[in-house]
Amino acid sequence: MLRSEVFRALADPNRRRILALLKGGSRSAGEIAEEFPISMASLSHHYGVLKAADLIRSERRGQRIVYSLNTSVFEDVASSLADLFRVEKSDGGVS
Repeated sequence: MLRSEVFRALADPNRRRILALLKGGSRSAGEIAEEFPISMASLSHHYGVLKAADLIRSERRGQRIVYSLNTSVFEDVASSLADLFRVEKSDGGVS
């Protein structure tokens, strides 16, 4: 299932960079912030967009918020894209 929220989230380079950082494992909001020259408010907005698209999950650990990838959404999107662009042969033609 393709959702506009996923593509909206992936459209921004800052959000793609956050996802790339999380590919290496869970990170706290502070650890992620160290990698960006933007305000915490801006990062919070990006986290919200990524969470709305269900691309990341957050967990409170004491006073820290730790973010991680939701890989099942990536798998669903990849599968949907593969289905969309799959070329099937039947009766000598391409459909």
